[in-house]
Amino acid sequence: MEYRSFGESGLQSSAIGFGCWEMSGLYGAFDNAEIVAAVHRAIDLGVTLFDTAPTYGFGQSEEILGQALGARRKDVVLVSKTAISWDPRSQTRKYDSRYTTVKTINEASLKRLGTDYLDLLLIHWPDADTPLAETMEALNDLVKEGKTRYVGVSNYTAFELEESRKTAPICANQVGYNLFDRRWERQMFPTALGLGIGIMAYGPMAHGLLTGTMRPGHQWDANDWRGRGTIFGQDLFGADTLPRNLAVVDQLGRIAERLDTSLPRLALAWVLCHPAVTVALSGCRRPSEIEEDVKALDVKLDAGVLSEIDGIMRGAAGQVEHLPSRHHEPNRVPALAAGATPR
Repeated sequence: MEYRSFGESGLQSSAIGFGCWEMSGLYGAFDNAEIVAAVHRAIDLGVTLFDTAPTYGFGQSEEILGQALGARRKDVVLVSKTAISWDPRSQTRKYDSRYTTVKTINEASLKRLGTDYLDLLLIHWPDADTPLAETMEALNDLVKEGKTRYVGVSNYTAFELEESRKTAPICANQVGYNLFDRRWERQMFPTALGLGIGIMAYGPMAHGLLTGTMRPGHQWDANDWRGRGTIFGQDLFGADTLPRNLAVVDQLGRIAERLDTSLPRLALAWVLCHPAVTVALSGCRRPSEIEEDVKALDVKLDAGVLSEIDGIMRGAAGQVEHLPSRHHEPNRVPALAAGATPR
């Protein structure tokens, strides 16, 4: 395993992190026993960072992760988020980065996770209605109270990073980053590097597109958010765009084969090539998946291969230059099916 630091903060983690969004139910059905086995296998393989959030399945992801970690909680860098509240009856979400809300949501997360503290707490999405200084004050106080060791943000722009860093020791910004989505790389990574803020890359396999398992006409589970076609403002899974993107994926697969590796490993290795990236979050539900993903650290991509990959990606469909309005993103996920139990 390779370990990287979040700037000069003192926080260090494995370069491959275990992402727990897949425990929310929004990526289809899963088996709890397999999840628990995957968590333990990840720790055995040297994975130290586990990332979750209260809104992943309305607390379900945190509960499962807390149970899975058990006594091994002390061996990991535990990351969760705050600042999105929800109504369990209507299942609607809203940004809320007010001082009291940030602390209240974090306290509920600690209970679900079965721990007294987090290693890293992130503001999940910026809230346009709350002054950044108020939100950062809440993070500072949570550090003083021993509720979290380090603090960071998620989905913050370059400007928001600069402003937040003025009042809180932000050491991480978690954003979506993969071969099909390089918008943050162009618009925020240079600022993060300059400030010594580490990037946590979520969705490195383009939310399943880069796994090599999808085929034209792919059928989605009823609660799978990808069924809408649009992923963070990009129409990657639409009826017209998915076939074209799968053709791109096939070409990337041939590069992986030539390098004697797999497509998922290639996708993760590409993300980890960027000097701003501290950790790539691998969404896993089975031991075999994390076993596969950690091997990405053995994949070396030279300048020639990176240039070839860039050329292939010019054939991708549905990409856009600008990020969508952040203040609508949490409600892009579909509601649970009628009669389903809120998670």
